[in-house]
Amino acid sequence: MQALFIPVADGGKRFALLHAPADRTVRSAVLFVAPFAEELNKVRRMAALQARALAGADCAVLVLDLAGCGDSSGEFASATWQAWVDDVVAAAGWLHQRWPDSQLWLWGVRAGCLLAAEAAARLPQRPAHLWWSPVLQGRAHLAQFLRIRTAAEMLRGGAKLDLKAELGAGRHVDVAGYRLGAALAQGLGEARLAAPLAAQRVVWLDTDSRPDASPPPPVLQLIDALRTQGLPVQHATVPGPAFWQTTEIELAPLLLEATSRAVCGPTPAGAA
Repeated sequence: MQALFIPVADGGKRFALLHAPADRTVRSAVLFVAPFAEELNKVRRMAALQARALAGADCAVLVLDLAGCGDSSGEFASATWQAWVDDVVAAAGWLHQRWPDSQLWLWGVRAGCLLAAEAAARLPQRPAHLWWSPVLQGRAHLAQFLRIRTAAEMLRGGAKLDLKAELGAGRHVDVAGYRLGAALAQGLGEARLAAPLAAQRVVWLDTDSRPDASPPPPVLQLIDALRTQGLPVQHATVPGPAFWQTTEIELAPLLLEATSRAVCGPTPAGAA
């Protein structure tokens, strides 16, 4: 594992951890595109375990901190959705330049899938997409995030807040320790997963603790739309917790196994 900084267009640097096989040919170059806000902290352990597993199977994995997150330059309050898309484009370019003959994967987690989809349209090569429990509509994801603050105020007996109005007026709002700016909120709110998608293929892995879980209608509709576009789409629902939102850090070992098989080996069992 190597720690490094990737230069970006705004003059800043983005921190990243590179997991790569030593002295072996790299078959795939994989870029981790992080989820939003506190979900990133819940996911870091899973991301690290998956990156190590893929590196052991001859993949190079770059785990990127977006602007204002982790050890990257900038502040979360100043981050914008477009800057985050630029970060993904820059990091994907860095990976492709280092391993130009390897398959490029954009590995999005939750809202990171929205970022990966937008960034893919700006890349000169068509990447493969790996999605972990993707957010389909950024507007709903933003509303869910804002409800954390609204619920906290209600429990304290405070006045009802209109956080969307505050953001619409260009002001910052504080939610669960994060100062959210209007530009970032607007970009997230407008983002959505949809066809057409710049991709060679899509591997879509959800987790569910119910043994008989099946994909909800919006998921099936998007899979159909992508396949109509001509994309090979593999979907599987893997037994495991919603680890990105649990109170304690939880793991989904079967998701790690399914991901390694999808990227490095046969199609995951149960793929649609």
